Amino acid sequence: MGMADEFKKGIFYSAIGKYSNVVIQLLVTAVLSRILTPQEYGIVAVVNVFLVFFQMLADFGIGPAIIQNKSLSKQEINSIFGFSLYLALFLGIVFVFLGYPISAFYNNEVYKPISMVLAVCVFFYGILVVPQSMLLRDKKFSTVNIVTVLANIASGVVSIVLAINGFSYYSLIISNTVKAALLFIIFYVKTNLTVRLKIDKEPLEKIFSFSKNQFLFNFINYFSRNLDSMLIGRYFSASSLAFYDKAYQVSLYPNQILTNVISPVIQPIMSDYETNLDKIKSVYLKITTILATIGLPLSIFLVFNSSDIILFLFGDQWGGSVVTFQILAVSVWIQMISSSTGAIFQSANRTDLLLLSGIMSAVVTITAIFVGVFAGKIEYVALMVIMAFTINFIQTNYLLMYRLFKSNFIEVGKALVKPAIMAAIQVLFFLIVPQFPFSNFVNLVINGIAFLLLFVIGLTITGQMKLIKEVIKKK
Repeated sequence: MGMADEFKKGIFYSAIGKYSNVVIQLLVTAVLSRILTPQEYGIVAVVNVFLVFFQMLADFGIGPAIIQNKSLSKQEINSIFGFSLYLALFLGIVFVFLGYPISAFYNNEVYKPISMVLAVCVFFYGILVVPQSMLLRDKKFSTVNIVTVLANIASGVVSIVLAINGFSYYSLIISNTVKAALLFIIFYVKTNLTVRLKIDKEPLEKIFSFSKNQFLFNFINYFSRNLDSMLIGRYFSASSLAFYDKAYQVSLYPNQILTNVISPVIQPIMSDYETNLDKIKSVYLKITTILATIGLPLSIFLVFNSSDIILFLFGDQWGGSVVTFQILAVSVWIQMISSSTGAIFQSANRTDLLLLSGIMSAVVTITAIFVGVFAGKIEYVALMVIMAFTINFIQTNYLLMYRLFKSNFIEVGKALVKPAIMAAIQVLFFLIVPQFPFSNFVNLVINGIAFLLLFVIGLTITGQMKLIKEVIKKK
C-alpha cells in the first residue's frame, strides 16, 4: 500500500473516530451543562490540569518512540510495557496524596477525596500508553478509533446518569476513570502484550534519545498550555475558570474535528520516510494549505457567531464565556496548523528541534499568561494567549522551514494567501449583514448556510476547489 492510500485509510478511520467523539462530547456536554453549575465545572477544571500533567508523566515520551522505532521486537516492547506498569502504579499512588497540596493551594478541601478517585484514572492512563502505541505503530487506525468511540459513549452515559442522581462533579470524574479503564482493557486484549516484571534496560536505552526529547517537550508544553487555568483557578473564582475553560474547549473543537483527524496518522506513516525531507516538507505544506483553507474562513464564522454558539450549546448560564470565546476564535486557524507540526518533527526524527520549539513557545506563552492574569480579567488572558499563539506559529515555522527543510517562509506564505482571501470574503459578509433577531439555533442555521455558500464561492474564486478535489480523489 502506497503512502497516499495509507493516508486515506488512516484519515478515514481517524475521521470516523474523531467526528463521532466530537458529536458525543457535544451532546454529553450540552446535557451536563444544564445539570451542573459553572462552579462545579470549575472544580473539575482545576483538577483536570493535574490529571493531564500526570498523564504526560505516565507517557514519558514512550508512545511516540514506540511508533517511530520500527526495530523494537515484541519482547522488547513487553519489557517497556512492564516499565510503564511500574511507572503508572507509582504515579497513581502519588496522585492519591496530591489532593492535600492542591486543597491548600486553592483553599478548598474538596480536592482531597477527588484526587483519590482520579488516582485510579491516572493508573489506567499510564498502562494504556504502550498498547495504544502498538496499535498505531501497526497502523490499526480502525481499532483505535472505534474502541475510543465506544469508550466515550460509555463514559458519557455514566456521567449523565450520575449527574441526574446528584453526584455533582463526581459524575465527570468517575466517567473519565471508566473511559480510561475500558480503553486499556480492550487495547490490551487486541495487542496480546505480556508484562515482563523484570525490567530490561536495553529496550529503554534504545528509545531513550527520542523519548527524552519528546518527554521534555511535553513537560514544557504542559506548563505553557495549562498555566492559564492554574492561575485563573487560584486568583479568580471557580466560575471564572469554568467560563474560561468552556470557551477554550469550544475553540479546540475545530482541531478535534479537522487537525486531530490528520495528526495521529502523520507520524505512523511518515516515519517510513524520515530521511526523505523533501517528501515530508511536501506533505507539511499540503496539510498547511488544506487546514488554512478551512481554518481561516472558519475562524471568521466563529468570531461573528460566538454568542449563538455558546448559548445554544450550553445554555444561558454560560454567557460569561461568550467574549472569551470570541477572542480565542481568532486563533483557531493558527491552532489547527500548529497542531500538525509536532508530528512533522517526529517523522523526521528531529525531536531535538521539537524540544527547542517547545522551550521557545513556553517562554512566550508563560509571559503572555502572567500579563493577562495580572490584568485581572479572563478576556485579557484570552487576548494574551492568542498573541502567544501567533508568535509561536512564526517561530515553529522558522524551525521547520529554515532549520529542518533548509527552505524559507515564502513557501508557507504562498500556502496562506488564497485562504486569507477566502477569510476576507467572510469578514465582508458578516460585517454587512445585521444580526438576526431569532433564536440561537435559527441564527446558527442561517449563518451556517451563508458560511457554506461563501466558502464554496471562495474556493471557486481562489482556485482552491481544485486542491480539495485532488485531496478527495488522489493523494
